[in-house]
Amino acid sequence: MKNYLLIALLATTSLMTSCSGDKEIAVAEAKLATTADSKDMGIAKFYQLADGKMKMDLEINYPARADSTVAVHFHEHGDCGNMGENAHGHWNPTKENHGKWDAAVHHSGDIGNIQLDDKGHGTVSITTDRWSTIDDDAKTIIGRGIIVHGGTDDYKTQPTGNSGPRVGCGVIEKI
Repeated sequence: MKNYLLIALLATTSLMTSCSGDKEIAVAEAKLATTADSKDMGIAKFYQLADGKMKMDLEINYPARADSTVAVHFHEHGDCGNMGENAHGHWNPTKENHGKWDAAVHHSGDIGNIQLDDKGHGTVSITTDRWSTIDDDAKTIIGRGIIVHGGTDDYKTQPTGNSGPRVGCGVIEKI
């Protein structure tokens, strides 16, 4: 009987291991809130992928900007105080110019513009090898701020994209 249980356990473990290559493992998240009154605004969830890349699924709910576009960036510090100003500038560990996410040159924190629907809801998903959750890695996103701006990123103006005021903020934390 013990042998059958051991075989069943090994088979189950093997099956789980072979299927886990396709799974996303949640490793971090940031809960977003408005900077003016700390109302829930959305969430960013980060997943470690089997190929070593990271994936972010970002959801924003901001009815005040329904039917428009808002810019989103990672900022240097995970401090949402002073209307998001304590997050300081864009996170840019590679010292590149500001730009559009898929362009040849952009900050590692240049998420870009998110289109909001008629209710102010929008989503974006990004997969990259530019991010890490390892504490001593220069690519770590842990402890960074995510800022939702009140305007649209022009992808040109240095170093911010002329994205407008900081209307939302969240801190990326390990889970």
